Amino acid sequence: MQNHAFPYFQRLLGPYSIIFQVIFLSIVILGLSRIGLSLWQWDRVTEVTSLATMLIYGLRADLIISGMLFSPLVLIAPFLSNRQGWRLWKYLIFVWAIICFFLLIFMELATPTFIAEYDLRPNRLFIEYLQYPSEVSAMLWNGFRWPLIIGVSLTLALTFWSAKKTQHWLQGYQPQWSVLKTIIVWPLVLLLFVVLIRSSFTHRPANPALFARTADPMVNSLYINSTWSVYFALYNLKHETKSSAQYGEMSEQAITDNIAKLYPWLHPDYQASIPTLHRQQASIYREKPLNLVIVLEESLGAEFVASLGGEALTPHLEELKDDGWWFEQLYATGTRSVRGIEAVITGFPPTPARSVVKLSLAQQNFFTLASLLKQFNYHTEFVYGGESHFDNMASFFIGNGFDSVIDERDFKKPVFMGSWGASDGDLFNKAHERITELHKSNKPFLSFIFSSSNHSPYEYPDGVIAPVDTEKNTRNNAVLYSDHALGQFIEQAKNSPYWKDTVFLIVADHTSHAGGDSLVPIKDFHIPGLILGADIEAKSVSTIASQIDLAPTLLSLIGVSSSHPMIGRDLTVPEQFQAPGRALMQFSDNFALLQGDNVTILQPGHAAVTGLYDNKTALLSLGGEADKEQQATALAHSLLPAWLYSKQKYHNVDVTPLLNRH
Repeated sequence: MQNHAFPYFQRLLGPYSIIFQVIFLSIVILGLSRIGLSLWQWDRVTEVTSLATMLIYGLRADLIISGMLFSPLVLIAPFLSNRQGWRLWKYLIFVWAIICFFLLIFMELATPTFIAEYDLRPNRLFIEYLQYPSEVSAMLWNGFRWPLIIGVSLTLALTFWSAKKTQHWLQGYQPQWSVLKTIIVWPLVLLLFVVLIRSSFTHRPANPALFARTADPMVNSLYINSTWSVYFALYNLKHETKSSAQYGEMSEQAITDNIAKLYPWLHPDYQASIPTLHRQQASIYREKPLNLVIVLEESLGAEFVASLGGEALTPHLEELKDDGWWFEQLYATGTRSVRGIEAVITGFPPTPARSVVKLSLAQQNFFTLASLLKQFNYHTEFVYGGESHFDNMASFFIGNGFDSVIDERDFKKPVFMGSWGASDGDLFNKAHERITELHKSNKPFLSFIFSSSNHSPYEYPDGVIAPVDTEKNTRNNAVLYSDHALGQFIEQAKNSPYWKDTVFLIVADHTSHAGGDSLVPIKDFHIPGLILGADIEAKSVSTIASQIDLAPTLLSLIGVSSSHPMIGRDLTVPEQFQAPGRALMQFSDNFALLQGDNVTILQPGHAAVTGLYDNKTALLSLGGEADKEQQATALAHSLLPAWLYSKQKYHNVDVTPLLNRH
């Protein structure tokens, strides 16, 4: 049987024609997916672009990934596309095409669920979750069962259809060119593929930043395809220590000079080993430092807190806000739990790279509150209801000052176990048990508690709350349950001997969802924060604050004077408390510096832009290009942590001189 699909094509390109035929099919698959995604997000797409523009630029992105996927076939074509290797050549084409089609189809079918959760195509988060197959499998099966079943079924069905199409093209496909002609044409085909993959005649090849044509990151992600998005994320992982350089370059001296302008409390004589040395004198003197308990709440954004403009799903937290310091404008540094851990426990600013919790150079000798407080004879402990190896938490904590890690293996007969481990109720019961034991030892302690019930698939025990949604396992019901468990814990703590000796911080790791049509959705970084316990008096903190300000503030409240590398503000100091404040936010590849109501946003491959953010309306109004001072300040904030990490300049300071002073 002769292949009549592309007769002229076959005569023109000989053994190379089948490669271009499967490329054509891959472009059709990706194009249809893009059309479907655009129709699904029609309002957002048409607000900033047109379907025609989307498809034209999308075709360019699809040609790039198709050229990358099928270039290996071009490389081996002259050696096998002859009479001796023809059968093997056809077999390799068939197998390789099936693998590529499966990959493309699977990634496109996984995209809608990923967009619904993260408001972007699959990216580096997709890769990071693949490292934890058991947890992710349980989450997908319990929370996304039908999308998973339908997605897998469609992937197999469409891959089978693509395979049959390729098989039809290969039937009767015979060598028509001589070996000499195949070799002569080969360099031209190679050159064509180089052009396809680079998609540029400049000194730099095209990358996803080139397709950032609108102010809506989600729409920008639709221009490309999910396979290329994930590939580029993998590529960037290999260059993560240089990831901040995508915004621009700055000398080390210029970085420290710009940082010093905004943080005058840093020591004026920069040490070579710690450029951000902060000699912090606690503003509250205590004869005996207080204990510290940090409760990091999973995905508890301001959108669930009525007094912060959200829904009324946290009644217990609302009651507690009048018992301590209530943060009205506190912002997370990122959209992942490890980013929240990084900011709260280490005071480290965000970068486009992964959190230091997961980076190799930060696994030992990296500064944390635990490693600092150990020098003051504190016992330091991490308490989590799930598996502590997730996101590399256990390794990071044990390597950086935590004496012990309590996780689901230590829970005996928990009331409820979900996909992510013991419920928040069980978690707080275990935390109370541990804190009570530690308090009896008459030794100060740091207890870091991380909740998990407010995480998809939103599982919690029956009969504990009156659900607000008819369906049980919803985000709203999970928030209500998490708040209930937290309220029970604090009530229990208030009636315990350790309350009067302990400062508590309750703060979210990040919000439940970050997305929208803004370069950086600032409103989706707004989180609740509350400091209470011991002798903490009620106060509303209206200044703009970042998660990186919490650790220095806590050190003063518990009465610990120290030297450390954290740049964050000590909000117990009047002049720092009364300042307009600033917040740092990393959203995918974009970085935002919020100072008062002024915002500076850095983007890869684009000039920094400025804008105004109205906290009351949660609206960001973009202006033009940022001025030199704004750009320098924002760039210094982004480059600083990458520099400190890569040069290993973010570590502990010996506090012995301070201890001897007392």
